[in-house]
Amino acid sequence: MQQTEWAPRSAGIAGCGAGGIVMAIASVTLVTDQPGRVMTGIAALGLILFASASWRARPKLAITPDGLAIRGWFRTQLLQRDSIKIIRITEFRRFGRKVRLLEIETVNGGLTILSRWDLGTDPLEVLDALTAAGYAGGPTN
Repeated sequence: MQQTEWAPRSAGIAGCGAGGIVMAIASVTLVTDQPGRVMTGIAALGLILFASASWRARPKLAITPDGLAIRGWFRTQLLQRDSIKIIRITEFRRFGRKVRLLEIETVNGGLTILSRWDLGTDPLEVLDALTAAGYAGGPTN
């Protein structure tokens, strides 16, 4: 059976949250200068908020009977087949490795870009599943 929903990995989200908690504890107990304490506290808060929002936005992408559901931090966007213009993979080299992004472009000009972090797997596998489910795939760049 083909996978129908994709989300960030639980271990990665837990790692970000744990890192934020460790940084928060370190900012209170270990950092002695005030500017360092403030900056470490802000970074800790950012990691904790990112982990919380990433957990809330699970699953990030799902194939439902009503259409393609893209869940964000605050709302879920439901795309019907006829409102999707193209789904494609954008590939480029960054820091000596190949990075792939899944792009979903809508007829009204909207663009959603999902990375490996967002999907929890290689975007090529997601494109294959979306194509098998009847959503239009596009050429890879």
